[in-house]
Amino acid sequence: MPRRMVLKFAVSNNNQKLKTMTQVTISVPDMQSSHCQTRVNNAVKALEGVQIQQLEAGKITLSVASDNTKDEVVKAIEKAGYTVSSEEDKKTSTCSTGCCN
Repeated sequence: MPRRMVLKFAVSNNNQKLKTMTQVTISVPDMQSSHCQTRVNNAVKALEGVQIQQLEAGKITLSVASDNTKDEVVKAIEKAGYTVSSEEDKKTSTCSTGCCN
């Protein structure tokens, strides 16, 4: 059974203007192990305008400030070596790091 990693973040806004955030779930079929989840987390957490809500085997749920921010998240995940899928992919993992095969 794959391990599940749940990350929650609280953000203090100290009287700053609140930006409207949109919650999105991105399918990352090759992100199954805790090692892969950590790699994706590290790739995404540095991006501005992103709050990770939940990270688990095969998907990441986050709040993004805009569609451009979502595109940046997808690019960061792909740069880390993972494929982003628009649908759940039941195929064999093609994880570039080799840990999920």
